[in-house]
Amino acid sequence: MKLGINIDHVATLREARGEEYPSPMEIALLSEKSGADGITMHLREDRRHIKEKDVIKVKENIKTKLNLEMSLAPDIVSFAYDVEPRDVCIVPENREELTTEGGLDVLNQKEKIKKAIEKLKNKNICISLFIEPDLKQIEMSKFLGVDAIEIHTGRYSNIYFDREKKDLELENIKKAVFFARDIGLLVNAGHGLNYKNVTEIASIKEINELNIGHSIISYAIYVGIEKAVIEMKKLIE
Repeated sequence: MKLGINIDHVATLREARGEEYPSPMEIALLSEKSGADGITMHLREDRRHIKEKDVIKVKENIKTKLNLEMSLAPDIVSFAYDVEPRDVCIVPENREELTTEGGLDVLNQKEKIKKAIEKLKNKNICISLFIEPDLKQIEMSKFLGVDAIEIHTGRYSNIYFDREKKDLELENIKKAVFFARDIGLLVNAGHGLNYKNVTEIASIKEINELNIGHSIISYAIYVGIEKAVIEMKKLIE
């Protein structure tokens, strides 16, 4: 199982003071050195953290792969087309949200999503959709021709004290993973995963990759990014 490191919140810290540091690119390189299998960045419509220049620098310097999370905004789709990241993950986006609040509604946005997929496929970019563990959403994702899905694990991650409810959500994720694999989709997962809850998700062997950001960057404040990445890799393994 691969580990993608989301470095958005390195840029959040930089933007808090409007400085040139800390550098997302330097953190990306240190993450790779410590065993990360890829780097994930979300270029938001409001550019609240990651900027175009960050995406370009990281793509030019890393040796693994760049996974660009993005909305369907035309300027961002065009940017992805020009930059050609290895992977693109299309996510829903609400300007007022602190973080991505749920999965993409593929059923009700299929025409808009299809148009973006067709454009990016011309550059042989591997495209995934960030969706809830919902079989109908998975079926539509397959119909639209994506290579992969990324299952939103936020609901699972946000259940802290109700073990029965958490087990039910974990079972929903497993069913979604198995169904997606059976119909030929690569399956990734992420959102809200941390050092305490990752092992149950990592035990679902059919998942190809976990994308984790906030918890790793936060832990790195205490122990450094290299140790933070190494410890997460060990938990997943």
